[in-house]
Amino acid sequence: MIKLDDIINLPHHEPSIKHPRMSIENRVAIFAPFAALTGFNDAIDESSRITIDKKILSDDEMISINDKLNYIENNINSNPLVKITYFMEDSIKDGGSYLEYTGNVKKIDINNSKLIFTNKKNININDIYCIEIIEN
Repeated sequence: MIKLDDIINLPHHEPSIKHPRMSIENRVAIFAPFAALTGFNDAIDESSRITIDKKILSDDEMISINDKLNYIENNINSNPLVKITYFMEDSIKDGGSYLEYTGNVKKIDINNSKLIFTNKKNININDIYCIEIIEN
């Protein structure tokens, strides 16, 4: 049996003024090289990210988009303000997501099937799900 009587009543050790206590972040960093599962958290984050499939437009939806594209083309000199909902394909996983963008259209590039905005952003016409014309 170990006797601790000689140290039981000693005062608690106070940190040195000369050598300040190491922060918790720095203590953790000491052990970082020993992380056995490097990249594991990134893999979990990626697998939990949800993508969806691109919706197939009905004939009525395609007609509506074409009508609005014709309106934009006929009024292109006034750089019509529109709100576009479009599909953005994911660069890593199958599927993608739907995004919204609001801006003034500068040009419709028929050859490349692009809608080009005044700030040089462009959206593929084949990825458009919905167009809303916003009156200036």
